[in-house]
Amino acid sequence: MSPNSHKDLKVWQESMDLVEKIYQLTNSFPSNEQFGLVSQMRRSAVSIPSNIAEGAGRKGSREFGRFLYIAMGSLSELETQFEISQRLQYVTKQEDIGEIIIYIRRMLSKLIKSITP
Repeated sequence: MSPNSHKDLKVWQESMDLVEKIYQLTNSFPSNEQFGLVSQMRRSAVSIPSNIAEGAGRKGSREFGRFLYIAMGSLSELETQFEISQRLQYVTKQEDIGEIIIYIRRMLSKLIKSITP
């Protein structure tokens, strides 16, 4: 791993941990949601670190910032889908997922501010 790899970014590491948590969480969803909410939540979660990595691999902070905004959009999608799963009572109140989402949002915002002029 090079010293300037996307893997060195704390926000990438935290979002990878969130992917694991979302996969574990959605394992208990009803089977009729396998191609609905489960698929959507997993896709949104995977999109976050994927876009951070893709942006970090591009040239220039402008392009990196664009991918960070896409990651932020995926995070907002996941937050909405998580709330839907709570409303449908597929999960009980899981404070840690909500807190992790807020934490990652703050990190993404700070990273975006640090690379944009």
